[in-house]
Amino acid sequence: MIDIEIQNETHQSVFRIKAVTVPRIGEGIRLKEPGGQWASYDVLDVWYQQAEFGEVWMPYIHVRMTPDELKAVEMAKSNPMVDKAQQVPIEDFLKKFEGDREHQPVKLNLDMTED
Repeated sequence: MIDIEIQNETHQSVFRIKAVTVPRIGEGIRLKEPGGQWASYDVLDVWYQQAEFGEVWMPYIHVRMTPDELKAVEMAKSNPMVDKAQQVPIEDFLKKFEGDREHQPVKLNLDMTED
């Protein structure tokens, strides 16, 4: 595994990921957003710098969210049909229907033959 430092132009942030390969300039990658959603990014630049601990060269990449992804994010923010204040985790949503006890499966008789 390779440690790669990512400089995210869209969110003006820097973080590290572990990867098997270093993406090339122009490739697209998927990264997790601060809100937990996944988004597509374009690799703008790739460079290597020598590490402080010897003859090791560390990869760095510079990314920006793809134009289509940016449009989708802007549309989601401005959509009057979606009230983000009503969002709840799926576990809480399911509890409303499941109740506080385990479900008991019901046996169905699908035999259509006449007796």
